[in-house]
Formats: sequence, C-alpha cells, structure tokens
Amino acid sequence: MDNDTIIQALLLGILEGLTEFLPVSSTGHVLLASHFLGFDSTGRTFEVLIQLGAILAILSVYFTRLWSLATALPTSAKARGFVAGILIAFLPAAILGASLHGFIKTVLFETPALICVVLIIGGVLLAWVDRLKQQPVYTDVMDYPLSLCLKIGLFQCLALVPGTSRSGATIAGALLMGTDKRSAAEFSFFLAMPTMAGAFVYDLYKNRDALSLDDVWLITIGFVAAFFCALAVVKVLLDFVSRHGFMLFAWWRIIVGTCGLIALQLLG
Repeated sequence: MDNDTIIQALLLGILEGLTEFLPVSSTGHVLLASHFLGFDSTGRTFEVLIQLGAILAILSVYFTRLWSLATALPTSAKARGFVAGILIAFLPAAILGASLHGFIKTVLFETPALICVVLIIGGVLLAWVDRLKQQPVYTDVMDYPLSLCLKIGLFQCLALVPGTSRSGATIAGALLMGTDKRSAAEFSFFLAMPTMAGAFVYDLYKNRDALSLDDVWLITIGFVAAFFCALAVVKVLLDFVSRHGFMLFAWWRIIVGTCGLIALQLLG
C-alpha cells in the first residue's frame, strides 16, 4: 500500500462524506473518481464499506431523537408507526438489492458512461420536481402514513442504478407524493440508516474471503474521512433545502455528468 493509494482512499472518503446525503449520488461520484484516479478496490467493496462512516455520522447527529423514539415505542402509537414506516420503506430496495447484487457490482458499477448519463437525467428530473408548485400535505415525518412510506421505498429502488442517488430518489418521490422539502430530506436521512447499514453488512459478508489487510486499512481511512465530512453536511443540509430547495444539486449533477462524459471521450 503506497502513499498514492492512501491519498486516493482519503480523497474518496472525503467525497463520499460530502455527497452521501446530498441528492447527487455519492456512489456515482466515488465510482467516477475511482475510475479516473485508477483506484481499484477488491470487488468494489471499498466504495460500499466506507459508507459506514456516513452511517455513524447521521447516527451521532440523530442520537437523541433515536433514543427518544426507542424509549417511546412501548407507549406511543405514533413512534411505532414511524418505525414501521421506515422498515416498510427499507424493504423493497433491500430485497431487490440482494437479488441483483452480482449484476449491480460487476456490471453497473463498472460502467462509468452509464453513471454519467444517469447523473444528467436525474439532475433534469430533480430540477423539474423542485420547480413544481404543490401545496404540501405532509410536513412532519412522524405523520407519514404507511402507504406513503412504501411508495417512497419503491422510489429508493431506482438508486440501485449508480448515479441515481438514494437520497435524490427518495426525496423526489416524497415531494411527488405531497411532502414538503424539509421533511422529505429528513425522511431520507432516517431511511438511510437501515438501507446503508444493510448494504454494508451484506457487502462485507459477500466479500469476507477476498479482503486483505491493505483493504482493511484503506477502508478505515475512507471511513474516517467520510464520517467527519458527512457530519458537517448533515448538520446544515435541512436548513439549506428549506430555504433554497434542490436546484443547486440538480445543476451539479448535470455538470458532473456532462464533464464525466467528455472526460471519458478524451481520456477513456
């Protein structure tokens, strides 16, 4: 493991942390950056496992609220309904992701041109959704009905294609179903916890025999970088989207996807 590889792992961890909870596709950004940096991880496991840093970041930010939910479960129907809604939203992507794991990792993860195209398409759709003039029906994640949670979970399945963005798909789906921007982003945060934790555990299990000590060190470096960067993003994102919406992220996706396609043509 040389210094260049360590620096690449650090940069990719920073990129993961900065983009994980933004609707821009952290996986798409990390895979494209890996491609152009020449960074090759065992079974593309690095790109999945460093998400643990982002998971722990959001757990630390929401620890007090999660603890309150846990203690309220025996007595609060609203708390039980919210937890049930998160689990219902989590299941579609979990089932489909496990079924298509091999195809996703060996085909979709290895097709940078597809990632660029999906980034652009997703940016256009996010801009369209952001400009919709709708009167929100739901403004508190605790009041989301189970049917709405299931629909948001089905939208999350789109994020199995790298470049789509898990947060982008869930936020756009929520907005189309009548939520406001702040609660849509917050629900995406909560849904990220089981989704990313499940992906982490499943990918670690599938690649348990292929990982080396060097892989573990690189993943640790990426994990730490992702944790601190994600921590900063989570703390400011809700207030930002409440005031400014998602148009900035839509344009960012379009620019990155376009630049990626140009770079692929020029550099291969």
